[in-house]
Amino acid sequence: MLLFISDGLKGITDSIFHVYPHAQYQTCLVHLARNISYKVRVSDRAEICGDFKAVYRAESAEEGQQALETFCSKWQAVYPKVTKSLAENPHIFTFYGFPKSIRRSLYSTNLIESFNKQIKKYTKRKEQFPNEEALERFLVSQFENYNQRFALRCHIGFDQARAELAAMFKTAD
Repeated sequence: MLLFISDGLKGITDSIFHVYPHAQYQTCLVHLARNISYKVRVSDRAEICGDFKAVYRAESAEEGQQALETFCSKWQAVYPKVTKSLAENPHIFTFYGFPKSIRRSLYSTNLIESFNKQIKKYTKRKEQFPNEEALERFLVSQFENYNQRFALRCHIGFDQARAELAAMFKTAD
Protein backbone atom coordinates (compact mmCIF):
# COMPACT_ATOMS: atom_id res chain seq x y z
CA MET A 1 0.00 0.00 0.00
CA LEU A 2 1.36 3.39 -0.97
CA LEU A 3 0.21 6.69 0.48
CA PHE A 4 1.10 10.00 -1.12
CA ILE A 5 0.62 13.29 0.68
CA SER A 6 1.04 16.57 -1.16
CA ASP A 7 -0.08 20.15 -1.24
CA GLY A 8 -2.55 19.57 -4.07
CA LEU A 9 -0.33 20.60 -6.96
CA LYS A 10 -2.45 20.59 -10.11
CA GLY A 11 -2.20 17.28 -11.95
CA ILE A 12 -0.29 15.49 -9.18
CA THR A 13 -3.07 13.00 -8.44
CA ASP A 14 -3.41 12.06 -12.12
CA SER A 15 0.33 11.43 -12.30
CA ILE A 16 0.39 9.41 -9.09
CA PHE A 17 -2.59 7.24 -10.04
CA HIS A 18 -1.22 6.74 -13.54
CA VAL A 19 2.02 5.28 -12.19
CA TYR A 20 0.59 3.76 -9.00
CA PRO A 21 -3.05 2.93 -9.71
CA HIS A 22 -3.65 1.32 -6.30
CA ALA A 23 -2.05 4.11 -4.27
CA GLN A 24 -3.91 6.32 -1.84
CA TYR A 25 -3.64 10.09 -1.83
CA GLN A 26 -4.08 12.62 0.96
CA THR A 27 -4.28 16.35 0.37
CA CYS A 28 -2.16 18.25 2.89
CA LEU A 29 -4.73 19.77 5.21
CA VAL A 30 -2.28 22.36 6.52
CA HIS A 31 -1.90 23.64 2.96
CA LEU A 32 -5.67 23.59 2.53
CA ALA A 33 -6.10 25.63 5.72
CA ARG A 34 -3.44 28.07 4.53
CA ASN A 35 -5.15 28.41 1.15
CA ILE A 36 -8.49 29.00 2.86
CA SER A 37 -6.99 31.76 5.00
CA TYR A 38 -5.63 33.52 1.88
CA LYS A 39 -9.08 33.49 0.25
CA VAL A 40 -11.10 34.97 3.11
CA ARG A 41 -11.28 38.35 4.79
CA VAL A 42 -8.72 38.93 7.51
CA SER A 43 -11.54 39.43 10.01
CA ASP A 44 -12.85 35.89 9.26
CA ARG A 45 -9.51 34.05 9.20
CA ALA A 46 -9.28 32.90 12.80
CA GLU A 47 -12.88 31.69 12.91
CA ILE A 48 -12.88 29.93 9.54
CA CYS A 49 -9.54 28.22 10.20
CA GLY A 50 -10.77 27.14 13.63
CA ASP A 51 -13.91 25.71 12.03
CA PHE A 52 -11.81 23.87 9.44
CA LYS A 53 -9.65 22.27 12.16
CA ALA A 54 -12.75 20.41 13.33
CA VAL A 55 -12.69 18.57 9.99
CA TYR A 56 -9.28 16.99 10.49
CA ARG A 57 -9.23 16.74 14.25
CA ALA A 58 -12.42 14.71 14.50
CA GLU A 59 -12.36 11.23 16.03
CA SER A 60 -13.51 9.46 12.86
CA ALA A 61 -14.06 9.96 9.16
CA GLU A 62 -17.81 10.19 9.80
CA GLU A 63 -17.34 12.96 12.37
CA GLY A 64 -14.90 14.68 10.02
CA GLN A 65 -17.43 14.49 7.19
CA GLN A 66 -20.09 15.95 9.50
CA ALA A 67 -17.69 18.74 10.50
CA LEU A 68 -17.06 19.48 6.81
CA GLU A 69 -20.79 19.63 6.12
CA THR A 70 -21.24 21.99 9.08
CA PHE A 71 -18.31 24.09 7.86
CA CYS A 72 -19.73 24.31 4.33
CA SER A 73 -23.24 25.19 5.44
CA LYS A 74 -21.91 27.90 7.77
CA TRP A 75 -19.56 29.53 5.24
CA GLN A 76 -21.20 28.75 1.89
CA ALA A 77 -23.10 32.03 1.58
CA VAL A 78 -20.00 34.15 2.25
CA TYR A 79 -17.31 32.00 0.58
CA PRO A 80 -18.98 29.75 -2.01
CA LYS A 81 -15.76 29.00 -3.93
CA VAL A 82 -13.94 27.90 -0.77
CA THR A 83 -16.74 25.61 0.38
CA LYS A 84 -17.29 24.19 -3.11
CA SER A 85 -13.60 23.28 -3.52
CA LEU A 86 -13.60 21.53 -0.13
CA ALA A 87 -16.86 19.69 -0.73
CA GLU A 88 -15.58 18.43 -4.09
CA ASN A 89 -12.15 17.32 -2.83
CA PRO A 90 -12.17 13.51 -2.57
CA HIS A 91 -8.77 13.38 -0.83
CA ILE A 92 -9.46 15.15 2.47
CA PHE A 93 -10.32 12.08 4.56
CA THR A 94 -7.82 9.44 3.40
CA PHE A 95 -5.80 9.70 6.61
CA TYR A 96 -8.78 8.48 8.66
CA GLY A 97 -8.21 5.01 7.16
CA PHE A 98 -5.01 4.71 9.18
CA PRO A 99 -4.42 4.15 12.91
CA LYS A 100 -5.36 7.11 15.08
CA SER A 101 -1.87 7.42 16.59
CA ILE A 102 -0.32 8.36 13.22
CA ARG A 103 -3.09 10.41 11.62
CA ARG A 104 -1.53 13.69 12.64
CA SER A 105 1.59 12.79 10.69
CA LEU A 106 -0.44 11.84 7.63
CA TYR A 107 -2.65 14.86 7.09
CA SER A 108 0.19 17.23 6.36
CA THR A 109 3.51 17.46 4.54
CA ASN A 110 5.25 19.10 7.50
CA LEU A 111 7.88 16.36 7.89
CA ILE A 112 9.34 16.80 4.42
CA GLU A 113 8.75 20.54 4.35
CA SER A 114 10.99 21.11 7.35
CA PHE A 115 13.75 19.21 5.55
CA ASN A 116 13.16 21.24 2.36
CA LYS A 117 13.36 24.45 4.38
CA GLN A 118 16.67 23.28 5.86
CA ILE A 119 18.09 22.53 2.37
CA LYS A 120 16.98 25.95 1.16
CA LYS A 121 18.62 27.65 4.15
CA TYR A 122 21.94 25.85 3.59
CA THR A 123 22.00 26.45 -0.17
CA LYS A 124 21.39 30.19 0.34
CA ARG A 125 24.46 30.36 2.57
CA LYS A 126 26.61 28.92 -0.21
CA GLU A 127 25.36 31.62 -2.63
CA GLN A 128 26.67 29.72 -5.60
CA PHE A 129 28.17 26.39 -6.39
CA PRO A 130 31.14 26.22 -8.79
CA ASN A 131 29.37 23.57 -10.89
CA GLU A 132 26.42 21.20 -10.96
CA GLU A 133 28.45 18.35 -9.49
CA ALA A 134 29.28 20.47 -6.42
CA LEU A 135 25.59 21.14 -5.86
CA GLU A 136 24.82 17.45 -6.33
CA ARG A 137 27.52 16.42 -3.81
CA PHE A 138 26.18 18.96 -1.33
CA LEU A 139 22.58 17.70 -1.72
CA VAL A 140 23.60 14.04 -1.43
CA SER A 141 25.50 14.80 1.78
CA GLN A 142 22.41 16.55 3.18
CA PHE A 143 20.20 13.58 2.24
CA GLU A 144 22.65 11.14 3.82
CA ASN A 145 22.81 13.17 7.03
CA TYR A 146 19.02 13.28 7.16
CA ASN A 147 18.71 9.54 6.54
CA GLN A 148 21.31 8.70 9.19
CA ARG A 149 19.62 10.96 11.73
CA PHE A 150 16.17 9.50 11.16
CA ALA A 151 16.92 5.93 10.01
CA LEU A 152 16.40 4.35 13.40
CA ARG A 153 14.00 6.93 14.80
CA CYS A 154 10.35 5.97 14.88
CA HIS A 155 8.14 8.95 14.15
CA ILE A 156 5.46 9.97 16.64
CA GLY A 157 2.75 7.35 16.99
CA PHE A 158 4.18 4.80 14.56
CA ASP A 159 5.49 2.57 17.36
CA GLN A 160 1.97 2.35 18.82
CA ALA A 161 0.50 1.66 15.37
CA ARG A 162 3.01 -1.02 14.36
CA ALA A 163 0.64 -4.00 14.76
CA GLU A 164 -2.28 -2.23 13.08
CA LEU A 165 -0.11 -1.14 10.16
CA ALA A 166 1.30 -4.65 9.74
CA ALA A 167 -2.25 -6.02 9.55
CA MET A 168 -3.21 -3.31 7.04
CA PHE A 169 -0.25 -4.07 4.80
CA LYS A 170 -0.82 -7.82 5.05
CA THR A 171 -4.43 -7.45 3.80
CA ALA A 172 -3.34 -4.99 1.10
CA ASP A 173 -1.04 -7.56 -0.56
